[in-house]
Amino acid sequence: MNRPLLFLDVDGPLNPYAAQPERRPDGYTTIRVPRNDTYEGDGGFPFRRRPLRVWLNPEHGRVLLHLGFELCWATTWMDDANRWIAPVLGLPELPFVDFGDVLRQERPDGVHWKTGPLVDYAGGRPFAWVDDEQSDLDRAYVAAHHQGPGLLHHVNPRIGLRENDFRALADFADSPHTWRANG
Repeated sequence: MNRPLLFLDVDGPLNPYAAQPERRPDGYTTIRVPRNDTYEGDGGFPFRRRPLRVWLNPEHGRVLLHLGFELCWATTWMDDANRWIAPVLGLPELPFVDFGDVLRQERPDGVHWKTGPLVDYAGGRPFAWVDDEQSDLDRAYVAAHHQGPGLLHHVNPRIGLRENDFRALADFADSPHTWRANG
């Protein structure tokens, strides 16, 4: 029997990027991720951008692995999450949703650009998706286009995943309707 999928966004749920910039949350460690892009400064000379500051809680990996899901990255980081995020969290290399041409492309109907690809990736399989950008439009889209149970769980990007978030995810993974639809 397949376990339900857990689609993981990085920035917001795992990296509380909107927390006070001068105060790293308790239990988190800081990593600096080099950026590959450059920008043109005032004098017309290219400059490398400062590394991206990312806060991660190493305990989250252990908790995520014990929730009863098959984990999958659902982030703009795509496969880079395996290089930079997974090792800090103690996660193995995970599959990722390749967003391809829809990456950050706004939809005219207001549905988040990740929603359609996640529904397609799940293929009717039960899933939960943790992110800080879902809306009621995304919930309506999932209800209309996904055959199985789906949980869109919003995480506050100021605080990241917390115990109550993990409890809600575990409850979804353990619920009879999730396994009935998955069997």
